[in-house]
Amino acid sequence: MIASETIFATRYNTQISAQQAYAGLKRLLDYALVIPALLLLWPLFLGLALAVKLDSPGPIIYRRRVLGRDGRVFDAFKFRTMFVNGNEILAQHPALKAELDRNYKLKSDPRVTRVGQFLRKFSLDELPQLFNILFQDMSLIGPRIITPEEIEKYGAYGPDLLAVMPGLTGLWQVSGRSDTSYDDRVKLDMHYVHNWSIRLDIQILFKTFPAVMKGEGAY
Repeated sequence: MIASETIFATRYNTQISAQQAYAGLKRLLDYALVIPALLLLWPLFLGLALAVKLDSPGPIIYRRRVLGRDGRVFDAFKFRTMFVNGNEILAQHPALKAELDRNYKLKSDPRVTRVGQFLRKFSLDELPQLFNILFQDMSLIGPRIITPEEIEKYGAYGPDLLAVMPGLTGLWQVSGRSDTSYDDRVKLDMHYVHNWSIRLDIQILFKTFPAVMKGEGAY
């Protein structure tokens, strides 16, 4: 009995050590890529900020309340892509509002500005989330960020999802983006969570740029 308990404890400790080592490598990868990216992209940040400001009244940065690791709520930063009176605009389109409540996405969203459409097409609106990665609210690669209300969509998988940090990009980003059904998004997130590896992260990273440049499935 004692021998069995010792074997179990050894395996458990080995598993925890492996997870901690992976988390450390993942954090190192995040900083190694994000810090140089911010240094290189600051002119693009300024240009996009100016475009958002000139296109429509309102703040440049939109703070989206989302769930992080262990269920912690934080603000994910994005360039604002909608009119500030977006709720009033959507209220004039009941069918679209019902679609949004069902899928958390709209293919033809009347709330989105002209500059916002361009930013969303190439995922440029998400660039400010590089700062979320520096703050360790997010990782470069991981499951999609979701709102607190969306966790119900994951059912029994909810605790698994909240065991890791959400990512700026991930399997969903390179597998059709918003053209995938919500159930498929959940499956992709769970596949990632249950198959963590640096190799998988690197594969996703190299697929992200071509997927973004195509501009397909983004709205």
